[in-house]
This record gives sequence, C-alpha cells and structure tokens, in this order.
Amino acid sequence: MENKLQATIDIGSHSCILLIAAFEDDENARKILVPKLQKVEVCRLGEDIYEHGKITPERIQELVNIMTKFRMDLHALGADLKAVAMTEAMRKATNPDEVIEAVEKAVWVKPRVITGEEEGKLTYRSIKEWHGDGNVTIDIGGGSTELSNGETTFSIPVGALKMFKAMGPIPGPEYKKFIKETFKDLSFKGMTKKPVYLIGGTGTALAMVFLNSQTFDYKAIEGLELSLSDLEAVTTRITNLSKELRAMLPGLENGRHEVIICGLFWLRSLLEKLRVETFKISTAGLRFGLLYPPEAEPEQKPKKRPAFLKKNESTSEKVIPEQVGDDNGTVGNNTSTAGNDK
Repeated sequence: MENKLQATIDIGSHSCILLIAAFEDDENARKILVPKLQKVEVCRLGEDIYEHGKITPERIQELVNIMTKFRMDLHALGADLKAVAMTEAMRKATNPDEVIEAVEKAVWVKPRVITGEEEGKLTYRSIKEWHGDGNVTIDIGGGSTELSNGETTFSIPVGALKMFKAMGPIPGPEYKKFIKETFKDLSFKGMTKKPVYLIGGTGTALAMVFLNSQTFDYKAIEGLELSLSDLEAVTTRITNLSKELRAMLPGLENGRHEVIICGLFWLRSLLEKLRVETFKISTAGLRFGLLYPPEAEPEQKPKKRPAFLKKNESTSEKVIPEQVGDDNGTVGNNTSTAGNDK
C-alpha cells in the first residue's frame, strides 16, 4: 500500500463524515491507518425516512451541497476517494437510485448502499486493526445500531435519531416497553462480559462532554474508558439542562443535542445486556474499515464423513454380477436386474 492520502465518505441517517487518512509505519514497522482530516456534516436523512419513506428533493440538495464541500477538500489535499458508503436511511429509502445518482455527480464516485451486517463487520475491522481482536463493537448511528464480536455481527433497526422521532428528546415511561419489544428476539450469545468499544457520534459526543473538550481530538478520545456510573452522571447532567443550554455543550452542536439523550439511554440498555461495567470509546468506524484491504476468508476444513457412509461407498464400488433365477430355479448371471417386476 502506498503511503498517500486516501479518503472515504460515510453517509448515515444523521450525519455525513469525510475521512482523509494515510497508511503509515508504526514503531513495529506495521502499517496503520492514521487520520489526517475528518469532517462531520449533519444531513438527517433519517428524518425524511421517518416522515415520508423517501429522501425529499430538498434533502437531496442539502446532501449534494455537503458532498460538493467534501469534494473540494479532497481536491485541495490531493486525496484519492476510495469509497462512499450509505447506511440505514438509504436501506429504507424508496428512492435510492435518485439519491445515488445525485451523490455520484457531486463526488465523482458512485456510492454503495451496504447492509447492516457489512457495516458491522467493517466497523469491527477498524477496531481490530487498532486495538486487536477479542472485543465487542457497538456502533450507534442515527437509524440503526450494529454489534459485532468478529464472528457474529447483526444490525438492530434502532438509532438515536429514530428514537428521538418516536419518543422526543427524553424517553418517558414508554421506553421500558420499547426495550422489552426490541430485545425480545435478540441473542447476545458470545458477546457478554467482553471488552466493549463504542463507535459513532453518540460515543464521540459522550466523550467530549465527559472531558469537557471544546474541540474534537481523536487522540484524547481514542480508548477513553468510562464506567456505567460515568455514563449515568453525563446523562443526568445533559438531561437537567434546557434545550438551549444543551446545544452549547461540546460535541452537541448541529442538532446532536436533540438526539443525544436517546442515544445514551439506548447505550445503557445495550451495556446491561452485554453485562459489562465499563466500556471504551473509539473514533474509528465504518469510514476506516472501508480503507482496509479485504481479509482472506477462513479456509473451510473438509467435513469428516461418518464411518457408515464410508463403508457403504466402499461396498458400492465393488462390481457384483447380477443374478436371476431361470424357469427351473437355476441361478445364473444376467444383465437384467433381479426383482425388476416387484
């Protein structure tokens, strides 16, 4: 891999993220992906899905404006745009082709609508490259949430923006019923009591409020460990503020203040299901996973055949002359099959 600027764009339900990064050697001469520029623009495609089932012309134009700004950044830095991925909002939209065409004209690369499972696997890959294997990733987006442990990956159609549209900025008594219904048919087998990394805008905003950091600093946020009591304290602090004051907190600008409390409620429920007391926050995610070369599929070991099948196969390979009886009852060789008329 050449050490040059490469880029991806993640078009989500709440926001669009531009990543410009480069593969560089670490102290062990291992290639690692180092972010050089990250830009976030709120697009809220999920609102249109919730209200109309499709992306409206007005929202498409807003998206095109964002993409045009991203393209200018790409050209200014000479970065090579490798991939544009679209997630839950576009998985649900009834007019994806219209949106895909508009985005392609703006950035000169055709975007791809990826499945929830693909999104979860790519997110896990980004964490694996930075922090190793054996973790569980939670990626809370605007319209969906992906969980993965590297072997099992699944997507839940629940996100911070979607919850906000259904329940308002602060979930009420109906939240318990919502959680019960959501978890009814979900299995977290193989994911409990493992190290957890939280990905996405909810995690980044949580970290910035916790650190009281006015600017995004991925080095300060990456790997930040919080406890359930820390999460509860931040949630209480944000909830007790008015809408106007909430919008002034670090990381909660551009509409994030409206959906953050729903995202934190949802995070708490997920952590309880995973049976962990602490979790770490990562700034990695889908946009990083898109830049790594595909991993080789694990080699499938040949399945052992049962002994009785081997015995039958061995017997079937022997040529046994077919025998029939003549009218006198004498047994002899014949090319017809015995018992053919039975």
